[in-house]
Amino acid sequence: MTKKIIILVIAISFVACATQNYGGTVKTSDQLVKDAKASIKEVSVDDVKKMIDNKENIVILDVRDKDEFETGYIPGAKNLSRGMLEFKINTMIPDKNATIIVYCGIDLRGPLATKTLNEFGYKNAVNINGGLKAWKAAGYPIATPQ
Repeated sequence: MTKKIIILVIAISFVACATQNYGGTVKTSDQLVKDAKASIKEVSVDDVKKMIDNKENIVILDVRDKDEFETGYIPGAKNLSRGMLEFKINTMIPDKNATIIVYCGIDLRGPLATKTLNEFGYKNAVNINGGLKAWKAAGYPIATPQ
């Protein structure tokens, strides 16, 4: 009987630790994206196209994985996957005042990446509302690796 009680206490302790949120609110990925979008600046694909056409000094940052990037991207974009952003952004774009236009495929990783860039001190990082999907829907050009 004592052995069963000990096992029960251990099991309850494990469940309590596994579900502990350490004072924060447990969120879904959808909520994280929604919260990020509420805290960042966004631009339309039309605005980005005008910036490109006017040859403005911008960095277009595609945060999809390399294999996704190679299927097609906004012309002139640099690729840095969302998973490596925190580790490589300071080397790739050292200028914290650079205008960085961030996007992903369907506007999920882009807002999260933009929020991270803002938290890292990039003052002019913005997300393309709608991502590459919106860019393509607008009929704008797509580049592919040579």
